[in-house]
Amino acid sequence: MSIMVNLDVMMAKRKMSLGELAQKVDITMANLSILKNNKARAVRFSTLEAICKALDCQPGDILEFVSDGEEEP
Repeated sequence: MSIMVNLDVMMAKRKMSLGELAQKVDITMANLSILKNNKARAVRFSTLEAICKALDCQPGDILEFVSDGEEEP
């Protein structure tokens, strides 16, 4: 089981680039890319809050619980 980060989906819905979101959230593009590509092991609530404000969404729109066997390749 794992938590999947669907940041790319929300960015596409809002027509926002990685660079634009990084600037709005005040986070490096490298760190945002790690989060977007499901490589992050943790995320601060303050960062999640800033992302949700920038994308006008809820944390559940970005984070998804996936059971074993359901994970995307």
